[in-house]
Amino acid sequence: MSNAAWAIDIDRDDVSKTEVVTAETAIGPGEILVHVDSYAMTANNVTYAVFGKPAGLFGNEQGYWDFFAERGVPGRLPVWGFATVLVSDVEGVAPGDRYYGYYPMASHAVLMPGHIGGGSFVDVTPRRTTLPPIYNQYQRVEAIPDYKPEHHDYWPVFRPLFLTGWLIADQFEDEGDYGVEQLLIASASSKTAIGLAHAMKQRSERPRTIGLTSKANAAGLADLGIYDQVVAYDDIATLDASVPSALVDMAGSGDVTRTVHNQFADALKYSMIVGKSHWDAAPEMGELAGPVREGFFAPGRSQKRIADWGARGFGERIAAAWLGFMEVAPSIATIDTRNGSDGALAAYHEVLSGAADPKTGIIVTP
Repeated sequence: MSNAAWAIDIDRDDVSKTEVVTAETAIGPGEILVHVDSYAMTANNVTYAVFGKPAGLFGNEQGYWDFFAERGVPGRLPVWGFATVLVSDVEGVAPGDRYYGYYPMASHAVLMPGHIGGGSFVDVTPRRTTLPPIYNQYQRVEAIPDYKPEHHDYWPVFRPLFLTGWLIADQFEDEGDYGVEQLLIASASSKTAIGLAHAMKQRSERPRTIGLTSKANAAGLADLGIYDQVVAYDDIATLDASVPSALVDMAGSGDVTRTVHNQFADALKYSMIVGKSHWDAAPEMGELAGPVREGFFAPGRSQKRIADWGARGFGERIAAAWLGFMEVAPSIATIDTRNGSDGALAAYHEVLSGAADPKTGIIVTP
């Protein structure tokens, strides 16, 4: 189906079951048709799949499947990427315009632009209006102030994940780092974790960052110089359990969570769960020592900071942080491009299985 309009359907009950199908290209009044030019496939997308069904993240009875599929049909995985408008009679959105934003894992997408202006629009498809606003905004490429052509492929690979990491670092600073001296970051080779560690490193006074990762990834991750220390999961017991610490868990692995909580116990002052890249790992069993884990939801933190600083102030801070990160991003990950529906399907299963190389950023060009 590489020459046809395609999409990948995912079983809502078993995210390992997928099928390539024909994508919808017919549009109705007020809608546009876009061609998805490129998108990233990362562990973040696995989290979207795991929380596809309603899980309380959005404060309502919706989940990530609701962005691009109606209830009762297979899910369409949300991805971050770039698309070009093919068909539009919507004023302010013209054929040929390119937009960065949230798309389905497909070659084409139908959107309904609203609130058009300033080089952006919001998708006002009815099922999306009660979903977090940050996911419904589309920015015209030429109007993005911190977009640079040489960073193009790194936008979908790193931008949403870096933003999440930056927001976590911002929360720690806002909360006085919860009184800890070191921050343990699980699944430290993930791009969100790297964004968090980079943001923390920009502060003159901060807790030490300790990246927790697999033994196979430990040496390479340490060489990047992003973390103050890198420790393999098997070596967590070597850490001084009396040091006031916090855990940020990007992995959702019960074994790692249990090990850290039980070792540090009362010295663990704060524990945050961010994603579930280890989607098939067994959850933690029984009562954990130390604090109750708290979830982190990037759209909620974004909305708080937009209220605090205004949209312009928030955007300026993100832009400055992003451009600083882009000075090192190419040394952290190289771009690995996959093509067509076959490449897209293979990339999804590669990331889902945990086999993707953390030193690459996978870009799919439909």
